Amino acid sequence: MTAVTARDLGVPDRFNAAKFFVDRHLAEGRGGKVAIECGDERVTYAQLAERVNRCGSALRTTCGVGRGDRVVLLLVDGPAFFYAFFGAIKIGAVPVPTNTLWKAADYRHVLNDSGAGVLIVSEELLAEVDALSDDIPRAFRRVVVGRRSAPGPRDIVFESLLDGGSPVLDAAPTRHDEPAFWLYSSGSTGAPKGCIHLHHDMVVCAELFAKGVLGIREDDRSFSVAKLFFAYGLGNAGYFPLAVGATSILWPGSPAPANIYRIIETHRPTLFFSVPTGYGMLLAHVEAGDDFDLSSVRLAVSAGEALPGAIYERFKQRFGVDIIDGIGSTEALHMFISNRPTAIRPGSSGLIVDGYEAKILDDEQLAVPRGEIGNLWIKGESVCDGYWNLPEKTAQTIQHGWIRTGDKYSQDPDGFYWYAGRSDDMLKVGGQWVSPVEVENALIEHAAVRECGVVGREDRDALVKPMAFVVLRAGFRESPELAAELQQFVRGRLADYKRPRWVGFLDELPKTATGKIQRFKLREAAAGQGGVNSSGGRSV
Repeated sequence: MTAVTARDLGVPDRFNAAKFFVDRHLAEGRGGKVAIECGDERVTYAQLAERVNRCGSALRTTCGVGRGDRVVLLLVDGPAFFYAFFGAIKIGAVPVPTNTLWKAADYRHVLNDSGAGVLIVSEELLAEVDALSDDIPRAFRRVVVGRRSAPGPRDIVFESLLDGGSPVLDAAPTRHDEPAFWLYSSGSTGAPKGCIHLHHDMVVCAELFAKGVLGIREDDRSFSVAKLFFAYGLGNAGYFPLAVGATSILWPGSPAPANIYRIIETHRPTLFFSVPTGYGMLLAHVEAGDDFDLSSVRLAVSAGEALPGAIYERFKQRFGVDIIDGIGSTEALHMFISNRPTAIRPGSSGLIVDGYEAKILDDEQLAVPRGEIGNLWIKGESVCDGYWNLPEKTAQTIQHGWIRTGDKYSQDPDGFYWYAGRSDDMLKVGGQWVSPVEVENALIEHAAVRECGVVGREDRDALVKPMAFVVLRAGFRESPELAAELQQFVRGRLADYKRPRWVGFLDELPKTATGKIQRFKLREAAAGQGGVNSSGGRSV
């Protein structure tokens, strides 16, 4: 299938994303409909449009933000994120949503790298940025959300900023292929990279995935555990519902299972988005009495890492809700391969999303036979325009519209894609590729295993073999006998060379802010486990 273009989707050359996702709903009669629910707060589409206008006009007049200028957003999920994000876009500026779980050094890098002159920050996140003004080699303004008074002489209270803005604002005459916003991709190594996304990118993802795969409609209610600053969450609870006039349900707090169940039961979403770790946590959480009520959810969605088939089956059995798993990236903005509500193959990433192209190549960029593992390349109109100020990295990653995802994949005879790990996570054991994900998927089927991570470790002959780190479910205790049982459990399901030669037990797996396993930390732990034998033992 050929990748579609913005023109194929009816996007005109002159196009401002804020007009499409916000202003359009007033003209189409949705001004009184609730666009955002956050706790007890309700924001209608008319209120959203007015506050976007006030924010955009005030950024221009009070903060001196002009077309193309960057505005860094360090915001917990809430209506203010929408006002700031689309307000900046409407005046032709470039909002830069930023990970709220990072540390000061990361924010210093983003502020310096982006050249932003304005930082809009939630009050509860001020601690990490309070001293940054001394480390930024230029003046910048801080706009603080949630404070009634400005904490510093150069600070502005967000509510005051809105009050001083105009409720009427003409959109900047931007082009569809002009930068609209950036998202920083953490990557596997090095400092975060700024992915430059264009005005048409959100429309592409909304049309191809939200409408084409999810079948999102105006009466849907979207709730995403992944926050708005993630590419995944920005679509799930941000521009997906706004694309069709639906309602976004926001939760600024912790993704603890008790919180998530409470939000679902209170706000009754129809579309629910999380990551595999999140679904595992929900399944592990049980309270006395009746089970949690997820009857409002018509479809659940997973991304971020491969969803084990066992988690899909357990969730389906417990709640009667299908989870469709897929893969996307910050560079591509959202999902480009996904299962379908009517075509779910548990354990796979699904089929190519209509409108994208995919190919699996070897290291010499030659096509691999179907069924064999290779490097996944993707082509689509939502792929970022490149990395800010990194021309060499851009040239290495994006070639003639194709982007190397860094993921290893195979494709089965029916066209379903099967994740085999990151390029630097794959193990070569006895001359054969071993996918850590495949071993993890086998291990997690064991009743004792809550979570697990598999990495390579050298044996006495300096040959790499698999090592498994396991987090146990409640009621199970670590022991050499259990470790041996887990090894035999895998051996009964996979080829013997894929069996973990060592099993270590952990209380929790190290994870990134997005919930992905930090395999480099597991590799470091494995390298220091010379005293752990094949029967198991504790790894700390």
